[in-house]
Amino acid sequence: MKSVGMIEVSGVTGAIDCLDIMCKSADVEFVTWERKLGGRLVTVVVQGNVSAVTAAVENALANGIIKPVAHAVIASPHEETWRLLQLSAARIAKKGR
Repeated sequence: MKSVGMIEVSGVTGAIDCLDIMCKSADVEFVTWERKLGGRLVTVVVQGNVSAVTAAVENALANGIIKPVAHAVIASPHEETWRLLQLSAARIAKKGR
């Protein structure tokens, strides 16, 4: 069963730091990110099993260079939640081409 972990921080640097911590501390995969307010708020999303995602989010909360604005772990996301995340990831992939 896949779960989703999200951390929202101020700035791209803080978001990249959180993503790096999450990916190094547990078996999670990057899903997507969203930048709002011109990049002043950035949300990073990872996926994996519940225990890995929880550990990754908690580790990033404790060790990130910037205190997160918000965070969440969704143990079993609804299919519409997955659809929203896939739309975000597809938009980023399209911009990268």
